[in-house]
Amino acid sequence: MSKVSEIFAQARKEQRKNLLETEAKTVCMEYGIPVTKFTIAQNEDEAVKFAEKIGFPVVMKIVSPDVVHKFDVGGVIVGIEKPQEVRKAYKTILQNVKKHNTKARIAGVVVQEMAPASTEVIVGALKDPQFGQTLMFGLGGIFVEILKDVTFKIAPITEQEAKEMITEVKAYPLLQGYRGQPPADTKAIVKILLATSKLVMDYPEIKELDLNPIMVYEKGAKTVDARIILE
Repeated sequence: MSKVSEIFAQARKEQRKNLLETEAKTVCMEYGIPVTKFTIAQNEDEAVKFAEKIGFPVVMKIVSPDVVHKFDVGGVIVGIEKPQEVRKAYKTILQNVKKHNTKARIAGVVVQEMAPASTEVIVGALKDPQFGQTLMFGLGGIFVEILKDVTFKIAPITEQEAKEMITEVKAYPLLQGYRGQPPADTKAIVKILLATSKLVMDYPEIKELDLNPIMVYEKGAKTVDARIILE
């Protein structure tokens, strides 16, 4: 059984539709989708050790099947710069989550590298009752939330179709370099779109997939947050 199949089987065994973020990122890695370095810490010492290993600043997030919107409950702390701040963040995150839901199951706290700010994009997939697996691409931030500047294609997609998805969004000029910003690595985005297409075709039980944000640099890209929901 592949690692992805094992993760999905474990979620079904625990009667979960939502994968933990760590599980979703592991699935991404299996398909060559670049993600930020991360690990689950079970205590403050483990958190400090990993933070020092990957280098500051780091981000810390709750890992719980009972917490979907981590930001809303104070389950995410960013820009942590020192070991003592890691310890404080670990305590604070657990307190915030328990205050929100005393019965929340906690798998640990993720410590992940803080990806440098850059052009943000979003890649998603949604299983449509009529068309099957459908891919979505757009620029992140306000372009998705307010302007709804996204494009869709039915999976599986070709390399040419992946390139078309990138150029179809109205904000495409921003990816070409704008006011001193270096051009974004569109080849890296194409690879992520193709890998996502393959993933959802290989595993039709994926109902929703959301890679948001993906930080795209002049060379390469990194997925900061990943969400997968099963049927």
